[in-house]
Amino acid sequence: MGYKELLREENDSVKERYQLAMERIRLFAGEESKIKEPYYDYFKKTASFLLFMDDLKRHVDCEDMADASFEEMRKYNRFLYQDILNEDNAYETSYANPAYAGKKLGETYGSLLCFLYTEIRGDIIYAVEQRLFDMTIHAELFLEILCVFEDGTPSEKELREAIYYFISDYADQTLDYRIREILDPSLDFATDIIMNSDLSDLRYLFRYGEYITENEIRMADFLNRMTEDKIEAMAYTYTHGYEEGFRIAGIDLSKKRTVNIRYAIGMERMVKAAILQFEKMGLIPVIYRAPVARIHRRQTMKPGYAATSANKQYEYDHRMDDALFLDKAFVERKIAMIKNAYDSKKRMAKEYAGPAVIEVFGETPFEPVNKKENLKLSDKQQELSVILASENAKIVNNYIPQSDYSFTIIAYPIPEIGSSFEAIFEKIVEVNTLDNEVYKKIQQVMIDELDQAISVRVTGKGENQTDMTVMMHDLEHPDKQTNFENCTADVNIPAGEVFTSPKLTGTNGVLNVSEVYLNDLKYKNIILTFEDGMIKDYTCDNFKTEEENRAYIKENVLFNRETLPIGEFAIGTNTTAYVMANTYDIVYKLPILIVEKMGPHFAVGDTCYSHSEEQKLYNPDGKEIVAKDNEISLLRDSEEEKAYFNCHTDITIPYDEIESIISVHADGTEIPIIENGRFVLEGCEMLNEPFSS
Repeated sequence: MGYKELLREENDSVKERYQLAMERIRLFAGEESKIKEPYYDYFKKTASFLLFMDDLKRHVDCEDMADASFEEMRKYNRFLYQDILNEDNAYETSYANPAYAGKKLGETYGSLLCFLYTEIRGDIIYAVEQRLFDMTIHAELFLEILCVFEDGTPSEKELREAIYYFISDYADQTLDYRIREILDPSLDFATDIIMNSDLSDLRYLFRYGEYITENEIRMADFLNRMTEDKIEAMAYTYTHGYEEGFRIAGIDLSKKRTVNIRYAIGMERMVKAAILQFEKMGLIPVIYRAPVARIHRRQTMKPGYAATSANKQYEYDHRMDDALFLDKAFVERKIAMIKNAYDSKKRMAKEYAGPAVIEVFGETPFEPVNKKENLKLSDKQQELSVILASENAKIVNNYIPQSDYSFTIIAYPIPEIGSSFEAIFEKIVEVNTLDNEVYKKIQQVMIDELDQAISVRVTGKGENQTDMTVMMHDLEHPDKQTNFENCTADVNIPAGEVFTSPKLTGTNGVLNVSEVYLNDLKYKNIILTFEDGMIKDYTCDNFKTEEENRAYIKENVLFNRETLPIGEFAIGTNTTAYVMANTYDIVYKLPILIVEKMGPHFAVGDTCYSHSEEQKLYNPDGKEIVAKDNEISLLRDSEEEKAYFNCHTDITIPYDEIESIISVHADGTEIPIIENGRFVLEGCEMLNEPFSS
């Protein structure tokens, strides 16, 4: 049974409500109203959008666009998103833009009505997926607020309460469906597109309802021109890495039933091959869309499948819209509902094997503009958001223990990366398939030296201010134990790093990178200062004022916390990737997945072994990896709420900004690993070969 059959009963239960609501909206749209300006224009345009969504729903129901040409579908797709696009400055005069809404509707009502319109824009997806319940409750909320304005100008409190109770009252149904999407393979909307479409006919791209750009079109066309053998090989690198993750971790994959595939639209041909390969492992796909409604979203992050953003500034403007409903009562209610949803699906949760992620990169780095009209979380709401994230992670880990599943992640460029897209793509395929055995041996040489260190010193070169002392854990049995994991291409593709969870006490200094791209946001000259492994101070050069720079880092790196620990120290060894990136001038367009292999990096947040510290892991040489904890994560048995932060952000210093990395022994001996951006440790010389090729 597919998603259409599963939704039919739910749709039938609200069909009458939906029809009644749409009749009332049509009446309003077709006659004069008592609503005065400046609000009249807003309600007329929003009503028109809702009626447009009703038309879209009918098109989907009747499949009457099946004979439309590619260009007709493309034009229609653009029309769906036209008012949030930057083309012709459309977003500048859209009620989805908080600045415009504030200017036209006033400070009191602008943010509230902007939020309402933004939520209603989710109907594009709900219409395409035939989710009548969501369309119905949006139409009813619009009518509720419309009626209030027809009776006169309402109070701000009245509007806020209407939005708050809409989110809260329907949260049990919307949250339950979202968690079902994450776990239930029967909700196969995307799987059906991938497996049953003619992928050579690019009209299939428009079935998703997402905004389709040249990236998706050119990517799909490029993959269609590849041989079947090439596609199978790409898929194998990805699926084999996933399978290897289970083998290395000693987790029984045969007990699992579902694999969560996350990908970028346009990659369907490779994803289809991967699905068939996963089926041979006994796994069926769970494929869910990046969340649409604000209640399911966390800032600008997009877990799930997605297309290129129609407008990243639009997404950034609405990253904290939960300020309208985030309070203690809502947090408690949401936590309870998440628990109930997982409890009702605990069998599915037990069968979940983990995510298999295909990232893409190459978009022009986004530099956001701060707008005073954007909603912002108060200090209290920031604290509540931290509590909510922590409790949610605890619930998920209870039903899907991290020690019980694995993952894999791989990345490819998109056409936006530039005119050399196809050549870069081919180079990335090469990088993703470098010889693991070669890296394994060289990295073991490095680990053997680092295991003799009490600390590692990292210093920057030129204008880079990095000067970090990183403390290593003591090894009780150095003949059987190691601090560093020898990381090749299994769960984390491509190959090329050794990493550890350092001691916090004594880990001090400054971490500085000239430019870095973290969680889809660009940072200029980011500087983090550490004291005993905890962030003590931070800044960057993105905005004119220090207040804005600090707020940017707090929101998007610290995730509204006052501080975070160093969870990982690593040395990337993939010089092949680094040289390739510099050859094509794409260093600052690469994802952290690849960048972290291109120099030393530090992660802030949880350790790499978060929630799975007790699971025994061994390097290829047979030594047990014992540096899995730090002074914070060790609190998990006594104060679990303080032990985990549910975030892990890697920050890499490129080789050309590194003066040295030095292993410091207990007797004061200093052994250089890298000097002037090149590997100098005996046995690691081969890593320098790409620099001279």
